[in-house]
Amino acid sequence: MRVKQTANYKWLVFFTVGLGTFMAVVDHGSINMAMPTIAAEFKTDLSRVQWISLGYALSVSIFLLPAGYLADRFGRKETYVVGFVIFAISAGLAGFGNSVPMVIGLRAVSAVGSAMIMANGMAILTTVFPRTERGKVLGAHMTIVGVGSMFGPVFGGILVGVWGWRSVFFLNPIIGLFGLAAACLVLDRLQLSPGNSKRAGGAYDWAGAILSALTLLTFLLTITFGNSLGWTSFIIITGFVVSLALAVGFLLSERQAAVPILDLTLFNNRVFSMGILAGFIAFFSTASLWFLLPFYLQNVRGIEPSHGGLVLVSSAGAMAFMGAIAGRLSDRFGWKPFNIAGPILTGSGLLAISRVDGSSHLGLLIVGLILVGLGNGMFHSTNHSSIMGAVETSSYGIVSAFVNLNRQTASTIGLAMATAIVVATMNGAGVAPDLTMVAGITSEVSLAFTKGLGTAYSLAAGLMGIVVVVSMLKPQPNKGISMQKESNA
Repeated sequence: MRVKQTANYKWLVFFTVGLGTFMAVVDHGSINMAMPTIAAEFKTDLSRVQWISLGYALSVSIFLLPAGYLADRFGRKETYVVGFVIFAISAGLAGFGNSVPMVIGLRAVSAVGSAMIMANGMAILTTVFPRTERGKVLGAHMTIVGVGSMFGPVFGGILVGVWGWRSVFFLNPIIGLFGLAAACLVLDRLQLSPGNSKRAGGAYDWAGAILSALTLLTFLLTITFGNSLGWTSFIIITGFVVSLALAVGFLLSERQAAVPILDLTLFNNRVFSMGILAGFIAFFSTASLWFLLPFYLQNVRGIEPSHGGLVLVSSAGAMAFMGAIAGRLSDRFGWKPFNIAGPILTGSGLLAISRVDGSSHLGLLIVGLILVGLGNGMFHSTNHSSIMGAVETSSYGIVSAFVNLNRQTASTIGLAMATAIVVATMNGAGVAPDLTMVAGITSEVSLAFTKGLGTAYSLAAGLMGIVVVVSMLKPQPNKGISMQKESNA
């Protein structure tokens, strides 16, 4: 039995996709809250337990492009449903893990399902909703991201406190079962078919899939270990050289492949290529906030984790609020004004955060976070709308996957670079770059830490200026052309 396609059918599809998005975002926030408890139970340290999150992120990054490829070739509903099944089963099994390596491995498997869900979300929405409502629906989708970001740490903290860390892993299978049922009942296989996709025939691009996976794995591992091994160490330099060689090999392979996993001709479109570039810089600039600021709040200011979480929630709430508004307005006025105004707000917020030190009024940090949230909500929803509007329907799957891969890669690099700046600043001040040692607003370690924080976010604010310039240079087709393209699709 399936749901009939009524006038409100597209919003049922939105609800279905929203469940997948909400699940993925809540998963990230809630599991982070369980890390200290997991480390304590298995008597392991942070460097080992962090791979529960890091392994998941790496696995998602590696499988996003293949997932998008499969969606465009075999169907978006099919790929989406299989993703839910993989995620729900592996996430539930992780809750029964009896060792850290077992939990890490099952999280890596669940990331494969998450990649299949993420690669299809925007593709499904942009297929079902008309081009004239694309900004509205992607803005509403950004609101779900914001709401999930708010509830993830809250749910995780409650579950860990009441039922222990294993209960966190059982939350997602429950959401996943509802999402799976909704996907089976609501999504129309024929409507979501990629149609005349270039990937509909021919052999699977195994060379491209393997080379892209090896490139991402090598590069992201190199970035991840840069701080601990030293950026000038032989291993790190070798890692960068190898990842560059693999990237060149991937590009050459894709140029020769009959049915490439990533169609490089997409980058000939200035709206697509400049939208990807602007999105990369924006994600790069803000990714480290959610990792570094808890150290500032808890260790420098002595704020309880629950109260510190409420401070960080302010940014997610602002993003949820603005994402919906900007998306809807962009359908009327075009995405360009919001692509420009959003980074200005984000940059202003980052500049405010860069001025925070141990004695600053907490209101300065909250104002900065709210500005960042408003700017992110305004920019990302409308930038994604511009990117999806620049490509044909048959490429929605791979483009949706690439947008998510762009975010994952930029966030990983941004976190590593911001942490490197903080570590270098602390080393320069003659104190140990151990973030767990940050204590008290006047201690030498805390002063060095906040100085590094200020440097990192001053640079990040400057980078948002580049996003503004790129967005100004990005062409916006007139409505007549856009509507013609919609009718042809």
